[in-house]
Amino acid sequence: MTDKMWAEEIANKIFEKEKEVVARNYNRIPYTTEMGKFDDWSGDDKVCWWTNGFWAGMLWQLYHAFSDSSFMECAIGIEEKLDKNLMNYMGMDHDSGFKWLLTSGANFKLTQSEDAKNRFMLAAGNLAGRLNLKANLIRAWNDPENGDTAGWAIIDCMMNLPLLYKASELTKDPRFTQIATAHASRAMDVFIREDGSSHHIITFDPDTGNILKPLGGQGMEEGSSWTRGQSWALYGFGLSYHHTKNYKYLNTAIKVADYILSKIPTTYRIPVDYCQAKDLDWEDDTAAAITASGLLLLSDELSDIDEVRSKKYRDTAVALLKTLAAECCNWESNVDHILENCSAAYHDDHHNFAIIYGDYYFTEAILRLCKKEIFLW
Repeated sequence: MTDKMWAEEIANKIFEKEKEVVARNYNRIPYTTEMGKFDDWSGDDKVCWWTNGFWAGMLWQLYHAFSDSSFMECAIGIEEKLDKNLMNYMGMDHDSGFKWLLTSGANFKLTQSEDAKNRFMLAAGNLAGRLNLKANLIRAWNDPENGDTAGWAIIDCMMNLPLLYKASELTKDPRFTQIATAHASRAMDVFIREDGSSHHIITFDPDTGNILKPLGGQGMEEGSSWTRGQSWALYGFGLSYHHTKNYKYLNTAIKVADYILSKIPTTYRIPVDYCQAKDLDWEDDTAAAITASGLLLLSDELSDIDEVRSKKYRDTAVALLKTLAAECCNWESNVDHILENCSAAYHDDHHNFAIIYGDYYFTEAILRLCKKEIFLW
């Protein structure tokens, strides 16, 4: 069986399961599951959470692949609920790409909805306005009680830059791309270590732009290697190359990818931090799925440049996906989640549980492998 044929089988399993999942979750925006059932982050106190676009993005992927209108209807409902976030200034942060690329961006790409385009551009304009001109970095979170976060940037933001690249495509206005590349170029210099690993948080003086110090963030400690952060760096710099064709971003993505490949366990079960103790059983299926999807993108970008490396990245992505499908997925139709062993941060109390963006990236990578994906980045 070819990898494509295998991926088609898994895609069909996802589709059959999600038909039942979506039918009982029309009014929810999930983050995780409780007793196998989605929770709901659509209320006023949670609607601005950074993961709230991933369920809709997954539904758009499945609608594009299988033409089931129930997926589209639910995804549009989520997009409309996120208007509460779009009109909440303090709820708008560096993660607008995660929310509106996967909702309004997908909607506009597939339906040409002018309402979706308007939401997309509102989100892009807000993200563009977060660039600190002294540091050439996009500010991370909003924290009115702790003003020093005005000088924080995080590696995750690399994945949000396509919101700006696509805004330039939509409007023929280069300012958005100029802002994206300003951040990407600076991030390349200050986040990526010599060995290809990545810091999670970089702090800078917001008045002068001077870099202060890195922080360990959601990893084990500063100097360690938080696996989801590595996947954001791999995929994010790959996307900046995809949109700009600037080889410095490709070379950075390769540097990060080669570091990751040197650290992936022989089991292909990804830990929360590549530096954590070998006998610690904390895993992060989200890092595995994001890494797999990023490696598939990078493999495609390298297919005419470096065939050997392209094949190595593709083979590693397939191995990660096959391990997830065989060992880490719950295929029962009465359980809402798919991936079971996700982690949000190393120092959290809770590990090895379901998180919605793990399911999104797993689905995206499977559909990419069998040529049924809609490219949303």
